[in-house]
Amino acid sequence: MAEQTVGVRRQWLPTTKKEVEARGWDELDVILFSGDAYVDHPSFGNAVVGRFLESMGLRVAIVPQPNWRDDLRDFKKLGRPRLFFGVSAGVMDSMVNKYTARKRLRKEDAYTPDGRNDMRPDYPSIVYAQCLRSIYPDVPIVLGGIEASLRRLTHYDYWSDKLMPSMMAQAPVDLLIYGMGEQPLREIVSRLLAGERLEDLRDVRQTVFIAREGEISPQEGDLLLHSHEECLRDKRKQASNFKHIEIQSNMMHAQRILQAVGRRVVVVNPPFPPMTQEEIDASFDLPYTRLPHPRYRGKKLGAYEMIKFSVNMHRGCFGGCAFCTISAHQGKFVASRSEGSILREVDEITQMEDFKGYLSDVGGPSANMYQMRGKDLSICAHCRRPSCIHPSICPNLNADHGPTTRLLRKIDRHPRIKKSFIGSGVRYDLLLGEYKDERLRQAALVYARDLVAHHVSGRLKVAPEHTSDRVLMLMRKPSFKLFYKFKNFFDEVNREEGLNQQLIPYFISSHPGCEAQDMAELAVETKRLGFRLEQIQDFTPTPMTLASEIYYTGLHPYTLEPVYTAISEQEKGEQHQFFFWYKPSERTRILQSLRRMGRPDLARALFSDPKGGGQREQPRHKKPQRR
Repeated sequence: MAEQTVGVRRQWLPTTKKEVEARGWDELDVILFSGDAYVDHPSFGNAVVGRFLESMGLRVAIVPQPNWRDDLRDFKKLGRPRLFFGVSAGVMDSMVNKYTARKRLRKEDAYTPDGRNDMRPDYPSIVYAQCLRSIYPDVPIVLGGIEASLRRLTHYDYWSDKLMPSMMAQAPVDLLIYGMGEQPLREIVSRLLAGERLEDLRDVRQTVFIAREGEISPQEGDLLLHSHEECLRDKRKQASNFKHIEIQSNMMHAQRILQAVGRRVVVVNPPFPPMTQEEIDASFDLPYTRLPHPRYRGKKLGAYEMIKFSVNMHRGCFGGCAFCTISAHQGKFVASRSEGSILREVDEITQMEDFKGYLSDVGGPSANMYQMRGKDLSICAHCRRPSCIHPSICPNLNADHGPTTRLLRKIDRHPRIKKSFIGSGVRYDLLLGEYKDERLRQAALVYARDLVAHHVSGRLKVAPEHTSDRVLMLMRKPSFKLFYKFKNFFDEVNREEGLNQQLIPYFISSHPGCEAQDMAELAVETKRLGFRLEQIQDFTPTPMTLASEIYYTGLHPYTLEPVYTAISEQEKGEQHQFFFWYKPSERTRILQSLRRMGRPDLARALFSDPKGGGQREQPRHKKPQRR
């Protein structure tokens, strides 16, 4: 890792007692414990929270990846903070980050120096909180991050194969912040500095607390869920709960949610409104060094290398994919940065010593949702849809690609920029969807042409995820017919521009609703398109997603109708094998499966060409989750 200089104004937040003393501090206001390494960059949650608290005048330190196995000296070395401890597992769900869909330990952890896979425990949120509580029983603990956010109510945990209660019932913490943390932290800190106690801050939006039975009285408008114990006994009640949870998570004006757990009650306060442009700019404009802490000198941090020359334009995603956690954590309402904030960050990147003129990504949770929102927000205020684009694009959505196109062109005019690439996923249903407004349709086509002609680094990744329209409907993804249309558009622009670029589709096997025959048909369909798929993954159930609830309950939460899901290793393996129809080692097993299905037509379609045509793709790499 190349060492770079940082001005006096931009010091890293302290991580050791020596660094605290170098600041001249004899006491800290907040100490943050994180499952990730400390990279002082707006894509790393511990840096964002630390810098935000610093901007409020607090003395903040970060303890990255503390050792929980020894005498807990990492938890003791900075002493007790004046206000509270902050705990987060990291910017990815720790179990997804640590284990594969087959529950095998991953070889590398991209958020740990040199990729070591043993630097964080399972469920760090719980473990870190337990360590702190054992040492400082009277110091308040605030829990945040995606791991806690997705476990704020009863949820299915794939790795233990159990239905688990809210993390508030598992971790000894005082308050849980779900979603993005700046807005609730601003109110919490302001009220603490005004003399209030953390245990009294039970009305702060976007927080979760747990109370003794009888201590909380339901109010008019509260949503009362089936208790955790009822859900353990009856999967239909868990499925029914999830429908209400997802709807409330995607509403502009949500209800307060209550769920009994034993003799206690978990209370989820409604979220804050989406961040304003000024608020999100303020967060991204904080004085980050944009570099890993010097303690990692000479070590490689994979996640940092991937994003060091990238720019995030917005937060939130209104796609509502059944298997995705983004809307459950960041919300479906997009909060976009101003052009000025983004261009300032671009200019800052160009001044980094090892910058060669290429931005690796100008995007977001989805690359082409910048500045998109409802035309009439009064309609959005009553909307209960989890997706603004499925099963069709909402007529109230101002899906104007013009602001993104104009911004990208301004970035490309920067004298130090040679090329800006789009590495984030692109929603081609927004590019080629049906618009009644001709202006929106034309703006989408202009963006799409610019994208293919100027912002692809040899390969453009898109995510059709499947070829079966029945499975895609469950996934909340568009028909595969639209992928054909986009591929034709992509190929046409490449011919016109004299380019030789690849389109890289991502696919999922074993998703709820998908049967082995669907995967066999996927293999035939993608072979016809000339693909040899390696950009693939098995479905991994993660908390607070529609697909995970179907996986666990066997029911669709919105209809309570049964849905087939591959559960056993044998069922998953039979589906997964069809990705590799072109490998001789898989041919016998695939033919046996097709014979059992009674589909000799698919066998002929797959193996009539002895050479098994198709272009070979590069292995699919795991992209870090944004905060």
